[in-house]
Order: sequence, then structure tokens, then C-alpha cells
Amino acid sequence: MKKSFRSAVGLKYNAGDKRTAPKVIAKGHGDIAEQILALAEDNGVLIHEDPALMEVLNQLDLGQDIPEALYFTIAELIAYSYVLQGKVPENWEQTGIPHKV
Repeated sequence: MKKSFRSAVGLKYNAGDKRTAPKVIAKGHGDIAEQILALAEDNGVLIHEDPALMEVLNQLDLGQDIPEALYFTIAELIAYSYVLQGKVPENWEQTGIPHKV
């Protein structure tokens, strides 16, 4: 059996509450990481691979908010996931991106 050295960190963000930051809701390595990734995939959650970001997120505890230094990076990922789902603000112009993806 091949051992997995993958890591995964799951974040949750409540878009309705602008006072809260994204929070770590799941994390693990190996088999646990694979379970987290499978659940994310089954539920249509964006999976993003970034070793440098993973290194920082792995240092956080479950239930901990992401640090302010990561707000912009995580906001970009959240915005990207919304675009992939077709959720965009009214009158939003997609520069350089075809309107029908």
C-alpha cells in the first residue's frame, strides 16, 4: 500500500457576516487529508493546491481564524470559486474572460 504524504486544510467563510474571517474547519495529513479532499470534491468545494499557502495554514489550529496577512489571498480564492459557480455581482465585467465558460 502506497503511503500518502498529502496535506489538506479546509476553510469556512460565512459571506453573510462581514465581521468574521475564514476559519480552519478541517486539517490533516495522509489518509485524513484524502478524506477531507474527497468530501470537498463530493460537495463541489474548490480544491486549490499551493504548497506555500499549505505550509502557513498547517500552522493554524482547528477553529482558528486565518491571519490578516492571508485575507487577500483567501479572498481571491473565494472570489474565484464564486466565478466558477456563476455567482458574480450585477453589472460585473469580466475583463479578458469569455462571458460563457
